[in-house]
Amino acid sequence: MTRSSTSAKPASKDAAPTVATSYEHALGELERLVAVMEAGQLPLDQLLESYQRGAELLGFCRSRLQAVEQQVKVLEGEELKQWGES
Repeated sequence: MTRSSTSAKPASKDAAPTVATSYEHALGELERLVAVMEAGQLPLDQLLESYQRGAELLGFCRSRLQAVEQQVKVLEGEELKQWGES
């Protein structure tokens, strides 16, 4: 069985995604995976692999967003402000 270019080898839970080197790359790969999965044309084993990879990418993206949020909190004195608020 061959793999499509959108299903990369699964990474361990604690590791960053193997292909994604940034939030943007991880998000792009996640969007491609979702599109392929929603098309409904994958065999069950590839669907499961894609789901697992998507979960890893989602975790990576969430952790990056949380890290940025923490940095913003530091810059704003522990108080997140709404955009446009002075």
